[in-house]
Amino acid sequence: MNQPVTSAPLASAITSSAAAAGTVNLGDLTVHRLGYGAMRITGKGIWGPPANHDAAIRTLRRAVELGVNFMDTADSYGPNVSEELIAEALHPYPKDLVIATKGGWERVGPAQWIHNASPRHLEEAVHGSLRRLRLDRIDVYQLHVPDPAVSFDASMQTLARLQQQGKIRHVALSNVTLEHLERARKITPIVSVQNRYSFADREWDYLLNHCENNGIAFIPWAPLGQVRAAHDLLEKIAGEVHATPLQVALAWLLRRSPVMLPIPGTSSPQHVEENVAAASLRLPDEAFRQLLAFEAPPASLR
Repeated sequence: MNQPVTSAPLASAITSSAAAAGTVNLGDLTVHRLGYGAMRITGKGIWGPPANHDAAIRTLRRAVELGVNFMDTADSYGPNVSEELIAEALHPYPKDLVIATKGGWERVGPAQWIHNASPRHLEEAVHGSLRRLRLDRIDVYQLHVPDPAVSFDASMQTLARLQQQGKIRHVALSNVTLEHLERARKITPIVSVQNRYSFADREWDYLLNHCENNGIAFIPWAPLGQVRAAHDLLEKIAGEVHATPLQVALAWLLRRSPVMLPIPGTSSPQHVEENVAAASLRLPDEAFRQLLAFEAPPASLR
């Protein structure tokens, strides 16, 4: 699963392409294995429009210029703002661009979320995303998070029905357990799972391994983790390989599994260039092993 990789110089941000990360399949779709997460192009607290609208548009366009052909968003980012900006910046879309969006988690204020994965809401959410993204069919539609007040099967059956109607091409999941994944697969094929994951936060290792064994893409969010000791190790290795800590964290994820599809997000064109450069970074074996062996301290010590 983790083949030895020799060290190679990090390509400059200007010349790097997301294609250097290789590819991963999402059902019958193939995308470069370094995507873009469009949550951060909204306002503070993932609420309202961005502080710099023009920079957000340039960021989205720069990502595509650098070979990114997978973008992840959600109707709750803004809400609606992220999807609207993607359409404004990129429509009509490049033929190879795959846009994944989500529904089932609503934004009611800055840094505030509420569950709503009822069949009625999910149907309205899909129609809203189609309209904002200016699409006839959504390539990948993810249940944002299971709703504890709604039958999980009912949520998935709604997405399967919308898929049968031609409004969704592929169904996917986010923030789920292995039990959720297997229950969903009894209702409709699942092409990807998006959960929190990094070298310092491997709670979902077993789910990643299951996805790898079953040809399901795994989309990690929070690639840097939230542990100070982890950042110290990243900074140490970054200095050794002449990269940034985030580039090291992304390169580790890319090496960890062939089904890994990182989606670093930013609202800066320059940071997009830096992130995409991680596709060309090959970590030395020892650096990979150090990150793999990292154990986060107890929460009380963080």
